[in-house]
Order: sequence, then structure tokens, then C-alpha cells
Amino acid sequence: MNDQKLNLIATSAFGLEAIVSRELKALGYTDQTVLDGRVVFRGDERAICRANLWLRSADRVLVQIGEFPADDFGVLFDETEALPWSDWLTADAAFPVKGKSIRSQLHSVPDCQKLVKKAIVEHLKQHHQTDWFEETGPEFPVEVSILKDRASITIDTSGVGLHKRGYRKLVGNAPLRETLAAALIQLSFWNSDRPFIDPLCGTGTIPIEAALIGRNLAPGLNREFLAESWPRVPKQLWDEARTEARDLATDSLETVLVATDFDEEALSMARYHAKLAGVESDIHFQQKSMANFTTQRKYGCIITNPPYGERLGEQEEAEKLYDEMRVAFSELETWSFYVLTSHPSFENFFRKQATRRRKLYNGRIECTYYQYAGPRPPRPKRIMPDEETNE
Repeated sequence: MNDQKLNLIATSAFGLEAIVSRELKALGYTDQTVLDGRVVFRGDERAICRANLWLRSADRVLVQIGEFPADDFGVLFDETEALPWSDWLTADAAFPVKGKSIRSQLHSVPDCQKLVKKAIVEHLKQHHQTDWFEETGPEFPVEVSILKDRASITIDTSGVGLHKRGYRKLVGNAPLRETLAAALIQLSFWNSDRPFIDPLCGTGTIPIEAALIGRNLAPGLNREFLAESWPRVPKQLWDEARTEARDLATDSLETVLVATDFDEEALSMARYHAKLAGVESDIHFQQKSMANFTTQRKYGCIITNPPYGERLGEQEEAEKLYDEMRVAFSELETWSFYVLTSHPSFENFFRKQATRRRKLYNGRIECTYYQYAGPRPPRPKRIMPDEETNE
């Protein structure tokens, strides 16, 4: 393993960069730059393992092999060939190349991809002393990204996107990505000491992600990553990172989370997913309509992703639901509410202006995250020494 620091990139959906930055800082990676759709940070090979295991709201972890100005094909070829490909790619490596180009002179993405592929081959020919590569070994997906005539060459370490935790085997209607669900929770005031309810839980993604956060369970603990097959990132580092993650997890939550929905089929999927995620005992699932929603608990957080009414004929149904939410939530004076929807008139139906709004994307759907901050929970009363009694 090399001791030198690498330039790593955690990609994210637009609007979640600050959350990903915060997660990286919590892991100890403070040398970072936040850009649109990504956070560039410095770390070693161990950071590749830990970031993949722990990042909740990022899409992928990339290693940046190089970055340079590139306004003609000759420069792109020469600079790419000069990069340290032999430090990463094995002689039998499979290295598909994809690309994108935005506001750059090299605007033909297929041509850029072919050129980068050829440059990598030329580099490997000299290092491995061969003219032919079978590409039957470990996969190293390469991307050339050119923005305003500046090229960034990266390799994807994650493989399947980080939203694929491994627990969501069944798909219901309008599923919410796990990475976005985790972000909704981290953008709220909820912590494991406070009550939590998702009254429109669907197949359970939001409460499951809340349970993972509450118990400090690494979201990637039960899946594999592409870089696990790379010699540059040895198995020992992955084993150490997984051991660390298991040691940091707690056994249970102090307060059981509540997740309700009117759809029994969706709840059945949710229970199954919670079991696969290892948080089955941390969530109480119950069939209940929004019109019948009640709770006696106080100072909790409601975090939910109700139907948007995007499809023809569903808008009135969604608006009726928002009105039911208004009636039910009006009784919860000490609670904080967090609602993600693309409906432009949500506040009109909810009849209350949000404390804060944040633009987020659920897939390609532009949404607003409406945040209604309730009062802070009272602090536990401190017992002074002269107030103590002996029994």
C-alpha cells in the first residue's frame, strides 16, 4: 500500500453536497473541496474502504488519477498516457471508458473516450511489455469528464451505486433512493433520543435509514465494492474497515421508531426490508391511514415522502392527503415536521409556511423539502447535590 495521499471524489445528487461533506468530516477527512455534485477529499487507500462503507448520502467514491487542461486531442492523449495507470490497473484489467463534456472544445464524447482508452493501452503496453490485453480480470471503470476545457480522469471504486445497501430487494411504487432518505434524516433535528414517525412509509426506506443512523450502522456493511478486487486496495484494509464499523455500531435504539401506511402490501415489503437491514426490532410498522393518524408522544420528528400527484388523475388524491396531514399534524404542537414533495402548492394545502425550504431531486423530479421546526425538547432536570436523598 502507498503512503501517499490520493485525490478522492464522493459524488452526490445536487443539493446533498453539504451533507456528504459533513459525513466525510465525521470520518476524519477534513481536507476537502465542495463542488457541484461532488466533494473532492484527500485520503489514502484506507479512505477508499471507509468512505464506501460509511457514506450515507453519496452516490459513488472515485479515485482521481489526474486533472489537467485539455483543449485539443493531442494534449488529452499525452496527459492521459503520462498518468500512473500501472499503479492501479493489472495486466488483465478490464477498463471500460465512459465520458462527458460540458462547455468544452472537445465536445465529441465518443472521440474523447476512444482517445483515453488508447492512451491507457499505450501506457500499459510499455509497463507490461505486451501488445494485447484480454481485459478478463478486475474491473476499473474509467471516466473522462471535461468541463470548460479541463479534464478529470477518474476510476470508480464503488461499482454498484452506494444507494444499493443490499436490503431493498422488493420495489414498490415511486421508491425513494436510500441516499436521499438518509439525507432527509440528516437535514432534520431528529436524533436517536427523540421519537420518530413516518406516517406514509411505503416500503420503509426512510425509517430503515433512520434506524441505521440511530444505531450508527455503516450502510455499506452488508455489500461488496468494486475496489475489493483491486491489488492496490488489499483485503486487509477492507477487513479492518469492516471490523471498525461493527465495533462502532450499537445493539438497539432507546426509542422504537414508528412507521405507518394504509397499504398492507407496502408494509409487508417494509418489514422484509427492515429484517434484511438488521433493524427489524427497531421499527414498529402499523397499518393506518393518514386520516386516523394520532400519537401521544411529544417532541418528536415526522419525516415523510408523501405522493406528489405527478401522474394524471392522482393530483386530487395527493391534495386530499396533504389536507389530512394538516389536520393530523395540527394536534402535535411539540413536533417538528419534514415533508418532501414536488407539488408546487403544498404549503397552501398544509396551510402553513415552512420554517425552511430546500431544493432536492428525487431522481429527476425537482422537489422541495419543507421543514417545520418545532420547539426544542426540554433538557433533563439536573439534580443538585443537596437535592439528592439517600435510601
